[in-house]
Amino acid sequence: MSLPLLASRIAEQDVAVYRRVRSGLRRLAEGLAVEDLAAQSMTDASPGKWHLGHSSWFFEAMILARRQDYVAVDERLNHLFNSYYESLGTRVDRSERGLMTRPSLDEVMAYREEIDRRMEARLIEGLDGEFEYYLFELGLSHEQQHEELFLMDILHLMSRSPLDPAAYEHEPRKGRAEASLGGWTGFQGGLSEIGVSDDRFVFDNERPAHRVWLEPFSLASDLVTNEDWITFIDEGGYRRAEFWLADGWARVKAEGWTAPLYWRAEPAGWSAMTLAGRRPVDLKAPVRHVSFYEADAFARWAGRRLPTEAEWEHAVRTEPAAFSNLSGEVWQWTASAYAAYPGFRPTEGTATEYNGKFMTNQMVLRGSAFATPEGHTRPSYRNFYYPHQRWMFSGVRLASDGAEVEERAPHDAFRQDMVEGLSRRDKALPPKWFYDAEGSRLFEEITRLGEYYPTRQEAALLRRVAPNWSSRFGPGAVMVELGSGASEKTRIVLDAAPDLAAYVPIDISPTALNEAAERIRSDYPGLKVLPVVGDFEHLAPPPVEAGAGRRIGFFPGSTIGNLTPDAAVNLLRAAREVLGEGSLFILGVDLVKPSDVLVAAYDDAEGVTAAFNRNLLVRANRELAMDFEPDAFDHVAVWNGACSRMEMHLKATRAMTVHLGKLAFRFAEGETIHTESSRKFDEASVQALAEAAGWRLQAFETSGSPAVALALLSA
Repeated sequence: MSLPLLASRIAEQDVAVYRRVRSGLRRLAEGLAVEDLAAQSMTDASPGKWHLGHSSWFFEAMILARRQDYVAVDERLNHLFNSYYESLGTRVDRSERGLMTRPSLDEVMAYREEIDRRMEARLIEGLDGEFEYYLFELGLSHEQQHEELFLMDILHLMSRSPLDPAAYEHEPRKGRAEASLGGWTGFQGGLSEIGVSDDRFVFDNERPAHRVWLEPFSLASDLVTNEDWITFIDEGGYRRAEFWLADGWARVKAEGWTAPLYWRAEPAGWSAMTLAGRRPVDLKAPVRHVSFYEADAFARWAGRRLPTEAEWEHAVRTEPAAFSNLSGEVWQWTASAYAAYPGFRPTEGTATEYNGKFMTNQMVLRGSAFATPEGHTRPSYRNFYYPHQRWMFSGVRLASDGAEVEERAPHDAFRQDMVEGLSRRDKALPPKWFYDAEGSRLFEEITRLGEYYPTRQEAALLRRVAPNWSSRFGPGAVMVELGSGASEKTRIVLDAAPDLAAYVPIDISPTALNEAAERIRSDYPGLKVLPVVGDFEHLAPPPVEAGAGRRIGFFPGSTIGNLTPDAAVNLLRAAREVLGEGSLFILGVDLVKPSDVLVAAYDDAEGVTAAFNRNLLVRANRELAMDFEPDAFDHVAVWNGACSRMEMHLKATRAMTVHLGKLAFRFAEGETIHTESSRKFDEASVQALAEAAGWRLQAFETSGSPAVALALLSA
């Protein structure tokens, strides 16, 4: 074959590739309304017609204009379609691109067609050397990047409309997400090479290949799903500062994040805005539109971490079949900051600004998304965004230290407590798991029973002492209630302290907590109500927006008696640390009294307490897929005088086996699960408890018979 004929065929191939790649963005724009292509919705986004023009300008500025005799299609477009290239002159700020009503869409498309004509002629003529051919490939990859950016920006634009419009009838994607594989894949670590060493086209930030040392690690086989994320939300993920980096938590509070971008709570459940309009959230689909801050917080909540980009690339190169949706679904956040590889050299000339100028303050994502054009992905590809950004198609794949990972659901404390509690010789479960929505409802019903004196006696006592004690709070005080439940006693304190700045209820049940918080907001419109879903045994500081006033701890209901003596001291000590010097703490306790009065209070004639106790088994069946038969367990309440406590048990009426996944727990007839202890006090034991935790007992008030007490502690 002659050299001219070979060159001609290569040129024809280049033109064919050019046409194929350039058709993608044009195809996405077809059928969209002109106004949709001309508008933008946020500072980070650009109008659709700007993408169409800019990706054409790139070929003009980077390749066509390299020749000295080149005459621009329109010099003004260099200013309009320049993105960030300082060496190419002034430009329109990104935030103002949507204000440019001209050129019209027809003019932009005419410009695009003229650039195509000129580029195809240039390709037939032949590009000038290897570097220009590199720029041509860079331009094709740049075009593909803007296909995805186009969809990102159009989706955000659609999301800003209260009409919930759809950009497309069906989401533009090649296929369905891959099925879940389950489990984890472990890697022993050692010396690994990442990056690219051969001469094929890649972005400059993927070079050079270099060696990194990896400690043993594991990578989740599957992406985090929407169902996983809803559990994170329900367990207070967006309300608990302990999961978040400081900058991330500041962003949560400043922007009011409560769920991934585009999610909305509906009566029937969560919905999300998609390119095909607003749709119910698909529980099994990978979560999308989460920031690095959210991904990192989820990983902490799950007891895991994000992978480094070196771990991700090593895993993909060595065991790709072990993972689902490595590419083609969502970009996956890593724990790696976007920085230059050792020995990095940016692209020569004007294109040196393409990647090199962005290597700071951003985080790396790996993989690709459903909106990423076919062929625009590889194991070494490094995407990057600022840690707060969420409008891209970004998701999460978890990592863990060590080559072996225990199989468990993310942050499954209930499961862990169940396994540990039922594995003991004397089976026992923490009473905090009583309080799902039904458990909270049943407990409120218990408090209205004639036999159950603690609630009404404590409420009456609180009405008597609250006016005097609240006078010590001072202006702008913040009340933090531990295990708030329905927050009914709270109203007594709120009425007695009208100048409180904020109320921070903490409860393990999201449903009960949010319902109670909404009622408080409605009845006290001038009060900041800042609910926190959490375990009051692991306290976090009140939200910063609560203000700087004196902290008032509030722990009524004799709940301190449900804890072991050591746990009670630890809780009060932790509360003192969190609430700070000068804080006050109102503590409710039940007092020792005749056993017949106590037993009746915990084993009422109507059987409400029995239903409350058995509901723990109902919850385990629902949330952990266990197979308890609640009716096969009797409710038992006994007074343990030696330990000064009431005890509740669930007693098996026959021999049985209960399953949790592959685990089996056997019960003999008459064997019990100890579900609650409620310690009873006197003034001396309360003073000893307070002093052991670093508090001073300032006041101790008792009710009429049957007697309960309220203690006022000071830090």
